[in-house]
Amino acid sequence: MDRMMTSNNSGAEVPQPAAAPLCRHTPHCPPADAPDRDAAHVIAAHPEQGWSLLCNGVVVFEDFGELLPDGSCLGARRRDLIMASPHRKAS
Repeated sequence: MDRMMTSNNSGAEVPQPAAAPLCRHTPHCPPADAPDRDAAHVIAAHPEQGWSLLCNGVVVFEDFGELLPDGSCLGARRRDLIMASPHRKAS
């Protein structure tokens, strides 16, 4: 497993301890870099604020935009996901 590097006060890079995985159930949820990462279990839901934290570390917003554990952002996919749903409303 790769370790992240951080800088100390003198500017030297030091390894940062790897974070413990949030997914502790079996079967394990898809990792944050998998295409099906949204299938992970919700471990903290805040619908009043419009976001949920998944056990793979992904924050999913109500418009299905995502904040990945590495800090990268993925744009909203609500329209694409609704169109792909077999239960969508007829338009």
